[in-house]
Amino acid sequence: MTINKDSKNVRQRGNNSHGWGAKKKHRGAGHRGGRGAAGTGKRGDAKKPRIWKDKKYFGKYGFNSHSRAVEFVIINVHELEKKKDAYVASGKMSLEGDVYKVNLKDLGYNKLLGTGKISSKITIEVYAASEKAISKIKAAGGTVTVTSAEESSVSEE
Repeated sequence: MTINKDSKNVRQRGNNSHGWGAKKKHRGAGHRGGRGAAGTGKRGDAKKPRIWKDKKYFGKYGFNSHSRAVEFVIINVHELEKKKDAYVASGKMSLEGDVYKVNLKDLGYNKLLGTGKISSKITIEVYAASEKAISKIKAAGGTVTVTSAEESSVSEE
């Protein structure tokens, strides 16, 4: 007759060392006083001489303002190529002769990237565009006009 053996975890319930000898062993970084700069606080004595020399240990220094950063909402040239007829039908892009005209701000984008192929002549106004995107649009016979920051704040809808 076979005996169902309990798992190791179950067998070690009630045994406070769980097979690691002394109670305080195998606790991660506890034996070495913590990881990194642990123990350097106001009340910790272990590493105080080191932090006395470092004048920038306590408090915050400098600034990092995110309020004025432009968040780019991107579109690639192959997406413009693929969706151009739908944009013309919705009135967000116009077709004059064989040239499509669009302001990407009206579509909700503020940066043009150059992934993909484009074969249509498109005249584009945009806040920012990559070199690759500009060269692909020009090779297809279109133009890219980069506008100023005040005119092109894109609201996310």
